[in-house]
Amino acid sequence: MQDDTHTETIDWNRFWSTADDEDYDSATPSTNVLRDVLADFLNERGTPERFADVGCGPGVVSFFVADEYDAEVVGYDAAQPILEENRERARQEGYENVTFEHGVLPDWNPDGEFDLVLCFGTLCYVADSKRALQALYDAVAPGGTLLVGYTNRYAKSHYESVVENPPNPEEAGREIDPERFADRFSLVLSGESTLSYRDIHDALGTWPRSPWEVVEKPERWMWRNHPLVWVPK
Repeated sequence: MQDDTHTETIDWNRFWSTADDEDYDSATPSTNVLRDVLADFLNERGTPERFADVGCGPGVVSFFVADEYDAEVVGYDAAQPILEENRERARQEGYENVTFEHGVLPDWNPDGEFDLVLCFGTLCYVADSKRALQALYDAVAPGGTLLVGYTNRYAKSHYESVVENPPNPEEAGREIDPERFADRFSLVLSGESTLSYRDIHDALGTWPRSPWEVVEKPERWMWRNHPLVWVPK
């Protein structure tokens, strides 16, 4: 397993070592909405016995699944500081069904397969997104599901506007440093990590499907810029 943390965009070891509340919020976009969508999705599709949360960050979804379902949960992340923080929380709160392991896309090769692999808010930091998709799909057990969120050309356009005309802090909810923003999302801005339905099909050999075929679409979220899709296996 590689030791880097996608430093071509952001040094996640350094990020989590010095993160404040605003950093935590910025690194876990829409996870509250995602939890609701995931709960509805699992209610319709069934609870996985093994669940992988790839790019888990502070473990918002990992701990949620461990709390709510009788499943073995493994959270993977590239940054050791946040993994240690998650492990300490798991120890202190007595979790027996969740563990956290180091993993870096696209060279992610876990031990075993999972009934559901989730990757959300992570592919925008991976230069070779198509190879990352294949690694994620390879880890899905037969009959299982890959649930993935990604950035598309609309996100690229939106991020370009953020860099060129930073939003008012009151409207954005925080002050955005255009230079730091551009560095962090350089792969989106260059188009290297943007994907489409066609790209996902070409990488995996099957068409992704909309979760809104299965569950009700939330009223608010950046679905146009950051689609969420599932791919059965």
